[in-house]
Amino acid sequence: MLVDSHCHLNYPGLVEDIEGTVARAMDADVNYMLCISTKLSEFSAILNIAKTFSNVGCTVGIHPHESKSEAKTSVDALVALTEHSKVIGIGETGLDFYYNNAPREAQEASFRTHIGASRETQLPIIIHSRDADKRTIEIIHEEQKIGNFPGLIHCFSASNELAECAISYGMAISLSGIITFKTAQDIRKTVKTIPLNHILLETDAPFLAPVPHRGKTNEPAFVRHTAVKAAEIFDLEPDTIAEITTNNFFNLFSRARRPIN
Repeated sequence: MLVDSHCHLNYPGLVEDIEGTVARAMDADVNYMLCISTKLSEFSAILNIAKTFSNVGCTVGIHPHESKSEAKTSVDALVALTEHSKVIGIGETGLDFYYNNAPREAQEASFRTHIGASRETQLPIIIHSRDADKRTIEIIHEEQKIGNFPGLIHCFSASNELAECAISYGMAISLSGIITFKTAQDIRKTVKTIPLNHILLETDAPFLAPVPHRGKTNEPAFVRHTAVKAAEIFDLEPDTIAEITTNNFFNLFSRARRPIN
């Protein structure tokens, strides 16, 4: 069994054939998928997807790109939206200083609000960090001193320092199809240093399709290719990586219901 810990089933490219997307995932032994929120204005649609499929969970949150355009939220408002049992995480949130689609101040304020909701609910926070490792590390340190919150660094393509920071607080590192790219040698070297009990797998579908599907619409079924590459990096069998990362996922996302095979 495999888990896709981060996908966007409500996005164009997947939502038009969502039943087929879920069926293909299950045919590939991807038996649980986490549909990630990037806008509160789309949360009800995401929750409806999770309600429709027994093996799909969802999160609630605002992507850093949307932290200016989306209505300002609060810890209490986010916490209230986690009431349904299908909501198993907070985010996607964090910092993106590559595109700077929102002012950095807005991104940081939103990030801290999401951390507050994660701290209060103890639901894992899904952290996006691009060209913002130093500030992400500073905020994680500052906020963990206030009170512990669980979480993960999603779509890892960052520095050793960010990985070490996350691991020091018991957080997970999620590997995407990026690890299959020819140009990702440095990322693979860093990944190899991460303890196996902190590793998750994801697609970020419909984006970042792994080799051999680069350039195509990504989908949860393709997480198996990332699993094969992760097994190669750690010198393990793919079935072993599947078991480890699946157990890691359900240990972190304790609200998720493990499917019965």
